[in-house]
Amino acid sequence: MYSEFSTSTRSQGLDLGELLADLGPDTAMPLVATFPDRLVMGTDFYESTDSLLEEPGLLLLAPSCASLSTPELTQLATRAVANRYAAIAVKCGEEAVTRIASISAEVGIPFIRVSEGIGWRFFDAFLSRLLGERGRNEDLVGERGMEPLFALANEVAEVFGGSVAVEDLGRAVIAYSSVPGQAIDALRTQGILHRRVPDSPSNDLQYEEVLRAERPIRYPGSDIEAARVAFPIRAGALPLGSIWAIDATGDGPLTDQQERTMRNAARTAAAYMLEDIRTIRSGQIPREERFRTLLDGHSVVGTELLELGILRDRDCALLVLEPPPGEPLSMLSQLRSTVRRHLALHHPEAVTSVRDQRVYALIAGDVDTATRIAEPLLPLLDRLIARGTRIAAPGATRRATEISHLRDLAHQLLASVPRSAADERLPVLTVERLRPSLVFEHLRPLLLDNAELRIPGLDALANDHPDLAETLLAWCGAFGNVALTARRVGVHENTVRYRLQRTEELLDLRLDDADTRLTAWLQLRVDAHEAARRGANGEGAPDQPRWPSSAGRRV
Repeated sequence: MYSEFSTSTRSQGLDLGELLADLGPDTAMPLVATFPDRLVMGTDFYESTDSLLEEPGLLLLAPSCASLSTPELTQLATRAVANRYAAIAVKCGEEAVTRIASISAEVGIPFIRVSEGIGWRFFDAFLSRLLGERGRNEDLVGERGMEPLFALANEVAEVFGGSVAVEDLGRAVIAYSSVPGQAIDALRTQGILHRRVPDSPSNDLQYEEVLRAERPIRYPGSDIEAARVAFPIRAGALPLGSIWAIDATGDGPLTDQQERTMRNAARTAAAYMLEDIRTIRSGQIPREERFRTLLDGHSVVGTELLELGILRDRDCALLVLEPPPGEPLSMLSQLRSTVRRHLALHHPEAVTSVRDQRVYALIAGDVDTATRIAEPLLPLLDRLIARGTRIAAPGATRRATEISHLRDLAHQLLASVPRSAADERLPVLTVERLRPSLVFEHLRPLLLDNAELRIPGLDALANDHPDLAETLLAWCGAFGNVALTARRVGVHENTVRYRLQRTEELLDLRLDDADTRLTAWLQLRVDAHEAARRGANGEGAPDQPRWPSSAGRRV
């Protein structure tokens, strides 16, 4: 069946300049200035024995181009221009750059130089992801390979007497019946014409119910729509779409034949939707779109988790992976691919997305499950991707609207742990492990924005009398134990007592008051935590107190 399809991938298009910016200079660069107003609609691999596809906007991937002579390469570029290709991607050495750039300028088509370290299949997959994320095309009606679903819809329509629509998870109509005399209403007609189910407040509730259903559900008719029977299309527990049949047979309960027909139709549709390459691609895009919606926290309708294959009574956990700074953009795609393969072994419902220089993954399970499955990833990523990749598991939820909060919490977890110069491997970052750091991170803006909450003179103490500030911080941490404080600071016990007395005099404090001591300790800990974070990250901190090391001087 796969032989029916070309080797090209298609989308609604992405500007070539934007595509190159997304790829990054470490992955691909134009040999001459980018030609304006060029949309990349998809990709196609060049084979010397094949003719070029007559599909405008394709980016031609030409692995063997470097070995072509100048006349042969000029001829290929001319053919690509005639077919209105967007650009040609090649790999070449420095000695060939001038020659290929000259051909590019002469013929009038951009040549993109791909990094030698990027495999062609990986580069094609990277392009497909970018085109899929930035240029959606869910209109699959009429695609080759979907014909069996149209025939299937006709068979179901013969049983119910009304129009039948097969829909994907994005509620796009991918097949429909065309039986003479079938009952049809205005909403179904509109859905077929626009290849999409019209938006309706009741649709969300109905879809949620249908995707969870174990038997066909019958919805009574109304003034604006006829009665319908619906059943989910699943591959195991993973939802792929649904079948909706207008029921013109009456208001009675479903017959055994009708129920059997819907079950068989859903099973058959699932097989075709899984087998068809284009439907797999279109099915992944709605899943990623729903995940991105959850991460953004905007326009969440509440059915997204169910549509991702996570049942209402199950937790779902978020994982956020952050590569070390300075890595090329192409590494994110490699990271995502590795994570997706790892998660798919245990969680086929897992969905991933790349954004904000991080990889996000959502799986069914609690935070312990997420942590357990993520721990083995750390050494694997160090070996395959780059040492220093960090993973945050902020928590789990059963509510779609709380995913964006988990995303924000993951960002806080990642920000609360500085990247050390040694780039040591850290365990999976969780709230349980980093709760004190989170408390300090939340308290810091509170203390900065509200000067009345800070003890006057305590910042100056850290700068002008670092020995006093260090001793006070250690004493608070030792819960007032002078002997323990002396050992930690490295001074005599009498020196500790003197420094505490001197601190009380300078700040006009009563350190024997528990609340005052707690207030001073929090302010000191918050400032010290921020100074340590900035220092480890190599950031300047001109407005921060200068915190000394704990190796004090003996007095």
